[in-house]
Amino acid sequence: MGLWVRERGFYKRFFWLTLIIGMQNLISVGVNLSDNVMLGGYSESALSGVALATQIQFLLHMLVMGVCEGLVIMSSRFWGAKDMDSIKKSASIGMRLTIALSLVMWAVIFFLPHEVLSIFTKDANVIAAGAEYLSIICFSYVFFAITSSLLATLRSVETVKIGFVVSLSTLIINIILNYILIYGYLGFPELGVAGSAIATLTARVIECVIVILYIKRFDRKIMLKLQDFLQFDAALFKQYIRVGSPILMSNAIWGLAMGAQTAILGHMGESAIAANSIANTIFQMVTVIVYASASATAVIIGKTIGEGRMGTIKTYAKTLQLLYVLLGLVTGAVLFFIKDYVLGLYAISSEAKTLALHFMTVLSITVVGTAYQMPALTGIVRSGGDTRFVLYNDLIFMWLIVLPSSALCAFVFDLSPLTVFICLKSDQILKCFVAIVKVNRFRWIRAFAS
Repeated sequence: MGLWVRERGFYKRFFWLTLIIGMQNLISVGVNLSDNVMLGGYSESALSGVALATQIQFLLHMLVMGVCEGLVIMSSRFWGAKDMDSIKKSASIGMRLTIALSLVMWAVIFFLPHEVLSIFTKDANVIAAGAEYLSIICFSYVFFAITSSLLATLRSVETVKIGFVVSLSTLIINIILNYILIYGYLGFPELGVAGSAIATLTARVIECVIVILYIKRFDRKIMLKLQDFLQFDAALFKQYIRVGSPILMSNAIWGLAMGAQTAILGHMGESAIAANSIANTIFQMVTVIVYASASATAVIIGKTIGEGRMGTIKTYAKTLQLLYVLLGLVTGAVLFFIKDYVLGLYAISSEAKTLALHFMTVLSITVVGTAYQMPALTGIVRSGGDTRFVLYNDLIFMWLIVLPSSALCAFVFDLSPLTVFICLKSDQILKCFVAIVKVNRFRWIRAFAS
């Protein structure tokens, strides 16, 4: 069995899906970057406060994406089998779950913003800025959930262009409104942090409307209607829980872990918070293709299994692993060479700028590991049918190794923020050894039990 797939259609599908999803992700991250850069030029307290607020939103993002990943895995198999009715029922399940999660998060954030932010830092100025942002942005959560669920359903049947269009419109609207509302141009009052939140909320509402109009007027594959979201298939829901609950729990654990990482760095000072926010935002920008490759893999592997072509899965997996490594090397080089230029966009202290530079240097190395192990485990293994492995893997690495050792470095041994950051990102390399063994044993290829 060769290492490289010889089907041109495979490469066309993989790179097309990866490119379009990557561009969509890039623009989505651009929304956060526009907040990040404009607030970074406004004040460091505003940047740090919104950075912590964004970390809370990251938990919601991970939970919603957990539901959507389960939806894509199931629906892509139904797409391979041309079972459109089951795709519609899966869409209904995904919509109900994402809306429920967003409402719970809204309630927590709306009623307890200061209490939640105090977990991350004790700085009163940072908490005040973050709470002001959260009190407005929390109203975008339901719109985000609806949009994400609908786009995941479309992605499972290889309809991905609309996601790019939606993200682009969101970015343009957000940048324009950020410029006007943060600094008070064109006769509007200077709203600072509140202006940034209003801009993002407005963009989220508009993107939701665009997706709904697309499905109603232009989609010809699934042809979803409102009544499709009112039906409920108990048997399919049980199947979804078996497939999707490990993904949801894994994403929840990851989201909480990212919050814990931010809390550890947050207690090391405002400069560490700002540096971490900048480094991670730029990291997200340059790794969009890496994360898109995992999404593309899930659709390709899921559809291939749905078509019953089990004999081609192993060759696909071998080729994909080589492609992941190449993507990682390119991404690492890009991040390393742009880091100095990007930092020139921020009006922050010299201490925060130095830390951000060091953090990005670390990320330019660990991203090679991320580019391999993340799509290998969440793309190949999950979509192949073994949805529990990533959950167990994350539990062990994040909660038993990375977070305890990082907390010791920060609070017991009183080591530098850079040393703590290296410790926090070490799992991205360590997981590669697990991924190599897991993927190439091929025990993850399985059908879903009914």
